[in-house]
Amino acid sequence: MFIETDVTPNPDTLKFLPGRTLLEQGTANFSDIDAADNSPLAQALFAIDGVSGVFIGYDFVSVTKATEMDWTTVKPLVLAGLMQFFASGAPVITGSGSDDIAVEESEEDADIIEQIKTLLDEKVRPAVAGDGGDIIYRGFKEGVVYLQMQGACAGCPSSTITLKHGIENLLKYYVPEVIDVQPVEM
Repeated sequence: MFIETDVTPNPDTLKFLPGRTLLEQGTANFSDIDAADNSPLAQALFAIDGVSGVFIGYDFVSVTKATEMDWTTVKPLVLAGLMQFFASGAPVITGSGSDDIAVEESEEDADIIEQIKTLLDEKVRPAVAGDGGDIIYRGFKEGVVYLQMQGACAGCPSSTITLKHGIENLLKYYVPEVIDVQPVEM
């Protein structure tokens, strides 16, 4: 098995491409081993010394290392761990996770919310996935869109610029009711 690796804008995160589908739909973000109870893959990766975050997308895994660790030490261990996991035949995810909205929304905003979600799905998420992450819609209230950055995008030095200048400008252009975009930490 050959697993490609790709750098991300976040120097502490690498994107691993095993050449197979990992999740048919959605994404899964794990900030520690306690959050990974429904993912044998994430549990296997957290067992590696230096792994501090795991994000699973359609066909990739983004692994975040502890800042004090070096990729020359962690990367070979992650590659070996991935190969061993895929050879085991274990499922990537068991069950399903919760995707709760962080902000209470008004039913009057249903059309605006649908426009926002469509723009995020069609224009933003593919680009963010290319960098090893995802962006999750968490709510819209009083002109403010609440989004959560995941994977390589969470904690990335350029995530604030992406959020405020890229995504906010896009949403304001297509949806005039949007006046601000704010990050949500979950």
